[in-house]
Formats: sequence, C-alpha cells, structure tokens
Amino acid sequence: MKIPTPNLWPAARTGQRWLLQAKRRESTVDGHRMVYLEKGTPTVGRPTLLLLHGFAAMKENWALWLQRLPSHWHILVPDLPGFGESDYHPSARYRYEDQALRMREWLASLPAGDVHIAGSSMGGAIAVVLAHKMTPASLTLLNSAGIPEHPDVDIDAPFESDRDKLLIPRDWAGVYRMFNSVGNGKPTAMGVAMTGLLGPDLMNRTDALRHIFNDMLADALAPARYLGPDTPPLQVQWGDRDVITPTRCVDWFRNATPDADIRLFRNVGHLPMLESPGPSARALVGFVERHGISDRAVTDL
Repeated sequence: MKIPTPNLWPAARTGQRWLLQAKRRESTVDGHRMVYLEKGTPTVGRPTLLLLHGFAAMKENWALWLQRLPSHWHILVPDLPGFGESDYHPSARYRYEDQALRMREWLASLPAGDVHIAGSSMGGAIAVVLAHKMTPASLTLLNSAGIPEHPDVDIDAPFESDRDKLLIPRDWAGVYRMFNSVGNGKPTAMGVAMTGLLGPDLMNRTDALRHIFNDMLADALAPARYLGPDTPPLQVQWGDRDVITPTRCVDWFRNATPDADIRLFRNVGHLPMLESPGPSARALVGFVERHGISDRAVTDL
C-alpha cells in the first residue's frame, strides 16, 4: 500500500509568515479569492512596493527580500490568481494582460503611496504590462519572462517553448529537476529541501500549471511591446547562469530602454532574490530611493 506523502508546506508557510512579521490578507479580484502578505502601512512620502512572483511559484519566494527591505516601507506580496493560496479557475484566462488587469483592479482598491513594482520571471512579464497600464514610480524586473532572446524576433508571431518539461513537474524526479535547474544549474541544499517541502503541492497543480503555461504562450512576448520610451524608470536584474531566460535577453533592454539600470549577478541563475538576496535587495532599495523616496537612507541589508 502506498503511504500518502504529507504536505508540510501549509505549516511551513505559516511559520515563515510569523518570522517575517507579515500580515496575511484576503481580497477578491475578478472572481478570484486572492491571498497576499502585507508589511508596513501606506504613508505619504514612502513607497508602496508590489512584488510579483514567477510561474509555479508563490508569494513566499520573496521571503529573503522581506527580511532585508526597509522596515518603514509598505510592501504588498500577492499569490497571483491561479497560484499559491489564491484561487484558480479552470474557466479563467491567465495571460499576462489578464493578470495585469487583475493587479490594477486590486491595487485601485487599496490605499497606497507611490507604487513601485518588482517582478520575477512570469511576474516580471506581468509587471511590464501593469506598468504600462498604471505608470508606477519605478519598475524592477528580475530575469523577466516575455523578453525576446534575439533582436530579429517577431514579437507577434506564434511562440513555442519546451520549458514546460522543466517547469511543470509530474513526479518527484521532475520536482527535483525543477528546483535544481532554475538556479545556476547545480544541485543545492536549498533545492533538495524545497523538493521535499513543495513537491506534494506542485504535483497537485499539474492541470492548473498546464493551463496557465498555455495561456502565457498564447501571447508570450506581449511585454516586449510595452518596453520603450514611455517605460517608467527601469531596473533590470539578471543572473548570468539562467537556463530559463538566458542572459542574451538583456540585449533587448539595451536597445528598447537604453536608460535602464542593468545589474548582472555573477554565478546566479533565474532567481536573484533567492540566490543572491543581499546584493539584489540592495540594488532594488537604491533604485527605489532614487525614484521618489528620499526621507530615509538605505538601510543595512
């Protein structure tokens, strides 16, 4: 008889939230119950920072940043609709445009100061579209999805990708490959630990992840259409060992947004905020404080 594998993630998630001293909130957007973390309160003259996670991820991906960002900031960290504790609906659409509109609707319902947006991978792609629709004070992208790898790519052409084989695990071996490939390609202690902790949850989400991945592919390079002279102040953070969104994607920013603040992290893969949390958080804090926030100096990270 096969013994069910216990899902320890809900308890670990709660413990992490207590350690971060973050408040768990719920809201409703476009028929989805959406769960998010909140730290701080909106205050005039101080930033509201929105953090958007990537595909097959969740709000807890930002935990190491939440330990390091200034305590006087107002920070919002949602589980995007379809992920984490937020609702997934098989009949809904989850393209970048759809998710950006949900985030705009949600933000409009909240008190917030000057909004700054940071997004990782899929969250970066959504952040680009969202920034076009609401003009935040600044935009930071970490190894963003939706960016062409070559300058001659037709951004409106149909897009194919085989990365679903890595990003949608169907068994324990697939979970292990996922957590030990999205970094710099080498097995790590964190990757092994995350395999055991998140494996049961991920394997229960196969159908939802397939649906969302296909929706992303339906207009995979949509974010590239919005990068240009009208882009808000932009910082680009990229790991130079990324196997999901290769470093050559950075060349697109150099052409489309030549004033962007580009930070390449050596020996870092797809997730700078997890693999290099101190340097990546310091880069973000300095950038935010240069674009609208001047009441306090950068804190020690």
